Amino acid sequence: MSAHKDFVPGNENYVSTFNKGHLALPPAKKLIVVTCMDARVEPASQLGIELGDAHVIRNAGGAAREALRSIIISQRLLGTREIAVFHHTGCGMLTFNSEQLRDIVRDAHPGDDDVAKAVNAIDFLEFPTLEESVKADVQFLKENPLVLKDTTITGWIYEVETGKVR
Repeated sequence: MSAHKDFVPGNENYVSTFNKGHLALPPAKKLIVVTCMDARVEPASQLGIELGDAHVIRNAGGAAREALRSIIISQRLLGTREIAVFHHTGCGMLTFNSEQLRDIVRDAHPGDDDVAKAVNAIDFLEFPTLEESVKADVQFLKENPLVLKDTTITGWIYEVETGKVR
């Protein structure tokens, strides 16, 4: 069964108790959380963030480089002044390298030069160690001239096995 068939009933349930239409566009805590798209990661409940408190930017691995466009918009137009890089244990980005994934895509489309050219241009931003990935993303943001200089930037690891952050 397709998941989208549950959207309307699920939304009707949500709407039945919805009382957040008054929230302002800028996040109340002036916070950005950059995190992974992994379905086990839900930073709002895991960090005690309420609807309207923070911008949550998600992508594979929680890559700061990929999130930069959204960070600039969040800071320059919506007033955020703190960034939390939030990676997690058991991340799929630890399990492959870009060339392996490119091979998978090219092999699925043999002889298709357009697919090969397109996938060859992508850096999938995988990483070999979790702790180093967090440190590298924090450093990238601290050194990036497009991130406001007075920004508080921290790095975190969420343990999918225990629910704890460190």
